Amino acid sequence: MQQAAKSIDKAVDRFGKVCVAVVARLPFGLNHVVAPTFLGFAVINGFTFLIDLILLTLLHGGWGLPVWLSVTAAYACAFSLSFVLNRTFNFHSHAPVGKQAGVYVVVVVLNYLLFLLGVSSGLTALGVEYHVARLLAGACEAVYMYSAMRWVVFRRRDEAEPARPLASDAR
Repeated sequence: MQQAAKSIDKAVDRFGKVCVAVVARLPFGLNHVVAPTFLGFAVINGFTFLIDLILLTLLHGGWGLPVWLSVTAAYACAFSLSFVLNRTFNFHSHAPVGKQAGVYVVVVVLNYLLFLLGVSSGLTALGVEYHVARLLAGACEAVYMYSAMRWVVFRRRDEAEPARPLASDAR
């Protein structure tokens, strides 16, 4: 058990170092604009989005479930995985998981209603193929979700409040 924890810690450290190294090498001054957590989010959520599409295809294309049900089930699985991976590998959060999970659920429900059901179902109803509709909804969702995870769900305490001078700084 302890060996598994050490392996996870090493993987978390490697992931963070790779994100920092890749961002540092971005051209055209992008290294000053793109945060390593944005790259980490893109990698993790690209992976979980692939899981989402695979599940959507299995549920709707394979088993014939309605689009709304297939999108919902695939989404729930993918975003549960995204929460765990982003919390651990990308944002390195050690805050109480219960509060974060509660905030994340609110963020995800809003995302689900606005982008997944709204955009995916709306485009599908307009005749857009369901995979294409899901990809377009995914683009909108990516901007919203990174922003919410970075500045709301996994925000650091020092970012939540303005910096206050220490008593020792007043001398």
